Amino acid sequence: MAPKFGTSGLRGLVTELTADCITDYINAFVASCDMGTGLFVGHDLRASSPDIANMVAQAAKIQGVDVTACGPVPTPALALAAMSSGAAALMVTGSHIPADRNGLKFYTPSGEITKDDEAAIVAAKGAVSATARHGQFAQNEHVAQHYIDRYQAAFAGALTGTRIGLYAHSAVGRELMQSLLERLGAKVIVLGWSDTFIPVDTEAVDPTIRQQMMEWARVHQTDAIISTDADGDRPLVADEDGRIVVGDVLGQITAAMLGATTVVTPISSNSGVEKSGAFTTVMRTKIGSPYVIAEMQAADDDTVGYEANGGFLLGFDAAGPTGPIAKLMTRDAVLPILCCLASARGRTVSALVKDQPPRFTAADRLQGIASESSGAYVNALAKDAEKRAAFLQTFSAAEAGLDSLDGLRMTLENDRIVHLRPSGNAPEFRLYIEAESEAIADEMLQKGLAALRNVFAAP
Repeated sequence: MAPKFGTSGLRGLVTELTADCITDYINAFVASCDMGTGLFVGHDLRASSPDIANMVAQAAKIQGVDVTACGPVPTPALALAAMSSGAAALMVTGSHIPADRNGLKFYTPSGEITKDDEAAIVAAKGAVSATARHGQFAQNEHVAQHYIDRYQAAFAGALTGTRIGLYAHSAVGRELMQSLLERLGAKVIVLGWSDTFIPVDTEAVDPTIRQQMMEWARVHQTDAIISTDADGDRPLVADEDGRIVVGDVLGQITAAMLGATTVVTPISSNSGVEKSGAFTTVMRTKIGSPYVIAEMQAADDDTVGYEANGGFLLGFDAAGPTGPIAKLMTRDAVLPILCCLASARGRTVSALVKDQPPRFTAADRLQGIASESSGAYVNALAKDAEKRAAFLQTFSAAEAGLDSLDGLRMTLENDRIVHLRPSGNAPEFRLYIEAESEAIADEMLQKGLAALRNVFAAP
């Protein structure tokens, strides 16, 4: 099966991401999108990523584009450096998917590619520009420092006296995060460092990682434990007891601290943002940062965006505790982590979470389910109320509302939510649950996953 190109860029098995495949997409990118002053290239810590980054650089240079190699850096750090230089960017990462897979994330000088850019790249596949000039090659070793500086001024001393666990695993920004937290005054305990790639999904945290977080919190007496996904654009935060703070709650906390008036978030985020009454406008989109960005660009007010995975987009020049934070229209993990930790200073993270409306989300995915199969199942449910009713018997509640903006989102008569969504670029079928307590959401999630397993196990 060929690599898939969509909302999260290009993704596929490493064996499918050949030099020819990479070159084809880079040629299309160069032919259809603004490269500005050149192309910045970065990568995560997967074993396959450096070689793919070299393929990207070579293909771009042949097309006459000047390339700046940035090495292993977080995606938002790469985007910030490229946009500051008026350049396009390309990040080699598969984000949270396993090590046998990888991918490419595309950026123009103005930020993440839009849905229009995606269509243009697809239309340009196979195009080769005639150029008499090969691009020049340079290296930039200051990308991480530029990114750290952004937050050091805005949160100077904001973590003084705190004790923070850093789940390092194989995240590309692990050393950067340690340095930043220490500069902001925290005592940092590095945990779970791995030289072998570990896929961490901040939206569907593995139960073994959850258990490990609680054990680390108990042993090390931390105020919080933080981490990111592989490429550093999705945050992971656990409270003083090691309990995960879900990404959309982090988004609400961050938006409020920054004084946002308009919030843009996908339909998969919990409804606490509306119920809080803290924001003038809340706009819902399909799942994926390009959809969030499109709505943010259309808004006039102090606008932020976030996803259920915690990735946060800042659409205006905001103020931190000790200094300004310039807008950054790409998913970022560091800002929501720092806003949560700074807001909780002098109390606890769990107390901060309890201040939010009592809406809790839980999410996970079935892997190895072809998008065609999961899509057909969702379409069948959407068309047949009796089939939906039969599926919802799993949760002992009837349907009270239906939304098909992205997948199938069913509101139940008890105000709980069940949301089914096939992945567009991986063989995964995601299930999102929203309920009035964490325990109920988790229980519903397990029941729902079991029911879906039975569906796809049937002959």
